[in-house]
Amino acid sequence: MTTDPVRQKASPWPFVGMAGMAAAFFLFAASVLFVPWWTVVLLLAVWVVLMVVACAWWTLHPTWVPWVPVLALALWWVLVLAA
Repeated sequence: MTTDPVRQKASPWPFVGMAGMAAAFFLFAASVLFVPWWTVVLLLAVWVVLMVVACAWWTLHPTWVPWVPVLALALWWVLVLAA
């Protein structure tokens, strides 16, 4: 007698969100070319916080994860314009 665990289909949305976070990281890091260094430090600190949120939501709210890079890009836009 075998007992197979019930397998659930993995949601693709957390992977989409993490790909967006990777793209946001390169955008945040490349900002060093046109904003002061302290702004880049602030941007990367914001990115780390958003990455922790995305990781926490991976299993709790997988459909929310793609919205994290959208928020990251909006914050990048605001912080770069303010710098």
